Amino acid sequence: MAAADFSGLMKITDLDDFITPSQECIKPVKIEKKEGKRGAIKIEDDGSYSQIMEDGEEVKLKKARITLNDCLACSGCITSAESVLITQQSQEELYRVLAANKMQLPEKQLCVVVSISPQSKASLGAKFNLSMLETAKKLTGFFKDLVLQLLQHPLYKTQILFRIIQSKPNILTRGSSCLRHYIFQNFSLVESGEEFVRRYKEKSAKGSLPMLASACPGWICYAEKTHGNFILPYISTTKSPQQVMGSLVKSYLADQNGIKPDQIYHVTVMPCFDKKLEASRQDFYNDLYSTRDVDCVITSGEVEIMLQKEGYHLSDIADQELDSVFPSHDDNSLLSHNGGGSGGYAEYVLKYSARKLFNVKLESLEYKVLKNKDFKEVTLSVEGVTVLKFALAYGFRNIQNLVQKMKRKKCTYDFVEVMACPSGCLNGGGQIKPTDGENPKELQVKLNELYNSLTAQEPEENKDVEKLYEEWLGGKDSEKARTLLHTQYHEVEKMTNALVMKW
Repeated sequence: MAAADFSGLMKITDLDDFITPSQECIKPVKIEKKEGKRGAIKIEDDGSYSQIMEDGEEVKLKKARITLNDCLACSGCITSAESVLITQQSQEELYRVLAANKMQLPEKQLCVVVSISPQSKASLGAKFNLSMLETAKKLTGFFKDLVLQLLQHPLYKTQILFRIIQSKPNILTRGSSCLRHYIFQNFSLVESGEEFVRRYKEKSAKGSLPMLASACPGWICYAEKTHGNFILPYISTTKSPQQVMGSLVKSYLADQNGIKPDQIYHVTVMPCFDKKLEASRQDFYNDLYSTRDVDCVITSGEVEIMLQKEGYHLSDIADQELDSVFPSHDDNSLLSHNGGGSGGYAEYVLKYSARKLFNVKLESLEYKVLKNKDFKEVTLSVEGVTVLKFALAYGFRNIQNLVQKMKRKKCTYDFVEVMACPSGCLNGGGQIKPTDGENPKELQVKLNELYNSLTAQEPEENKDVEKLYEEWLGGKDSEKARTLLHTQYHEVEKMTNALVMKW
């Protein structure tokens, strides 16, 4: 499949690569039968299908699309309850909430916070020929305009509105902000590095290594529903960047603005449809305030749809200064990380571990490509002995091979950066698709160049992260840090009915 999440096109080949080695995904399709002989099916060079009619005419067949609504939960990919939750995760829902918000009295309005992933900035930047920084500033302008234009309603041209704005200016300036995602991605990197070092020192403990990265919700969904308690103990407990962001917005940012978590409507822009499922997990729900850490997830492609609906071309939108959690921060720059467009987990954790465990400082890493470009490994040798062995495993075929090696106890890796989508997060199913005539491989190269164009910074060099650890969490080893930055996983019982049987 072109992408591993639930948005991909259905193909006859490689379906088992996505679901399980023994089950297939079937979408019932109504076929209008016509009199006469059935035509043969021809597979074209580009992988498409054509039907050869009786008179020899070739008719190209349309591709079938599988959506969340089509799913029968036959192999546990998604349940009916999850499909209901997904309806709350769309640009339509965002518009509905904003429309309802404008009908409220100002003191009852939700504070809208928009967090944008770096992969989405790259996708939108490539689409509109903008740099990462230009994209961030123009997206800030777009989302602020989208929220603030609702104030044109006559109800808000009252003294009470102006009094609220004057007394709590951050409700507008931060409430509709494009917060800088790299700070919160660094949280996940730091926690993954420290967690790995703790596990490595307890390597004799059953199930401690290899550690498997936890940032990809498609991979987590697959692990919970397919391999259950065998694989879950190996997965890092560190929350994904999206959910770290959710904790920070609904906790730290709420405190800074003197409002409660349920008074914030938190929107994230992500490269992946599976992020919608992740945001809907019960683990990320605050029972006290009856609110989710992330209320709505929209994809890069959905932002493009919103731009079209509002009549905007992103490059024509006036730049807005980037909002920062920290008033003293330079808002005219963006920082990134080393290690590629999927978060850089393997690279950072290896560098961190080499320094902490073996007092070795690594400047750069050399990856060895194995069976395919989506499976790479990198090692650390000390005095001629390999002491650490890490890997990148992208796409479900590589993930299945990794899991089978672990089941046969032949996996020699200490840490694996696992991502469900081939080529990683920059190729997520929620990214903007290539236009007609646009080469997908060339688009992927462009996305990588944009993503890597930013100045990279190691997480421990980020003073803002250190400040947040102290001011917000009370230290890296505090109970609050463990609660807000870590999560847990759950085996999902497989359905046993006629739908899952292969006859």
